[in-house]
Amino acid sequence: MNIEQKIQQLRPHAQLLSGNLMGIEKEGLRISRKGGLSQAPHPKALGCALTHPNITTDFSESLLELVTPPLSNATLALDFLHDTQHYLYYHLPKDQNFWPASMPCVIRGETFIPIAQYGSSNQGKMKTVYRQGLANRYGSVMQAIAGIHFNYSFAQAFIEKVCQLTATEQNTDEAYMALTRNVVRYGWIIPYLFGASPAVCRSFLKGYHQHSLVAFNDSTLYEPYATSLRMGDIGYQNLREDEVGVKANYNSLSQYVHALKAGMSKNCRDYEKIGIQKKGEYQQLNTNILQIENEYYASVRPKPIVKPNQKPLDSLMNGGVAYIELRSLDVNPSLPMGLDEAQIHFLEVFLLFCLLQESPAISADEQREIDHNDQLVAHQGRKPGLRLRHQSAEYSIAELGVTLTAELQLCAGLFGEVYQQEVADIVRRFDNPALTPSAQALSRMQNKNQGFFDDINTFAKHYRREFLSSEINQVHFDYLDGLTQKSCQAQRAIEAADSMSFDQYLAQYFKQV
Repeated sequence: MNIEQKIQQLRPHAQLLSGNLMGIEKEGLRISRKGGLSQAPHPKALGCALTHPNITTDFSESLLELVTPPLSNATLALDFLHDTQHYLYYHLPKDQNFWPASMPCVIRGETFIPIAQYGSSNQGKMKTVYRQGLANRYGSVMQAIAGIHFNYSFAQAFIEKVCQLTATEQNTDEAYMALTRNVVRYGWIIPYLFGASPAVCRSFLKGYHQHSLVAFNDSTLYEPYATSLRMGDIGYQNLREDEVGVKANYNSLSQYVHALKAGMSKNCRDYEKIGIQKKGEYQQLNTNILQIENEYYASVRPKPIVKPNQKPLDSLMNGGVAYIELRSLDVNPSLPMGLDEAQIHFLEVFLLFCLLQESPAISADEQREIDHNDQLVAHQGRKPGLRLRHQSAEYSIAELGVTLTAELQLCAGLFGEVYQQEVADIVRRFDNPALTPSAQALSRMQNKNQGFFDDINTFAKHYRREFLSSEINQVHFDYLDGLTQKSCQAQRAIEAADSMSFDQYLAQYFKQV
């Protein structure tokens, strides 16, 4: 049954899509008034990052992460994110700001990127040591890149209807893994349509001896046709893992879990050289290819609901896939939230397309094709005459866009007319690269004759002024005030409950990978 036939069968059940859930995780750096990375600790007014469900930190103490709960539509998700970001601006010290782009501000070097701290508990120490391991393995500068993660689940009743349409009557896990394979297969679409990082501050590549970027001006490096340098070979990469044969396998849930567990149990000689401890200080959690499963960078992940005292991969294997995490989204500096409602609606349509499209296993040859396309689009996606590989043939993006547009519009029809119009507006970028956020970013910089830092800093100052001068949502502020207190109470309780040394804690945690 092809995608058009499936949609015809699903049309009577379209109302079930209202039960879908989505969540947004938005990262961004705290910066100093002068534009460098803030060296100050996580503001106390924002609560304790270890236990706060909506305001936490990622790699660095200065890399904030704003998290929405699962919500039923784009308006609710963006409103929650907006009000949380407003709260952030309201409580940031006057000498700090929030950087509204994926690529970092001015960075003075590896030692000026403070690693996130989560208190004195074994759980908190483990999170910090894991990040120390990332710094020692890959460098801290790369870890300062921000992004947006889009979490999405289909209503159980709807996905069951989809499973009934497949020849083998898939179960939910199989359907989600098929969806995930198609996200990998068609993943180049996201950086092409929404990539917003064609340029970087020269300081970001200070330690790089080889790269393909050229000078935009004295302070900025760029690639003329880049869409998302964040997703390219100067972004977060698992090159070491790929070299030794650890590659996420999406062909089934068990294969996916097995591939990551293999990486978590296989020793790496280069990481042995780093050592686990130096002078009594932990340098990493272990010397395996992956310290924990999250170390494997992926543009998409099948995710479980993690049960207390259970590792994420065990929860995934035992409880199944609960939602999909799409991780390839740049923060668009020209949008206050980094993305907007039309983009979210497109992502919903894209994920529905990936769910309904045929999704055979990904062979080694196809994986090479996928990797080739991803890098090509990240660095040269808007280049005239660029050709991508699809099923062993080559096509222009405009040619691929014709087929994709037709199928995306069919999927959009299940969501309604608003979605159809928004998809129609966005897919115009397949034929006209000048409409993409990456092209618009470079055009803006050229027209204003300013480099990356000045361009983004203009947005940063503008958003701070706009948020601080707008009326607050008192209900949301009261909610976050309560979480500030509760999060620190929860962290203290975790610290008080520790009954073993950190060495014992790690030994027990890794007893069964």
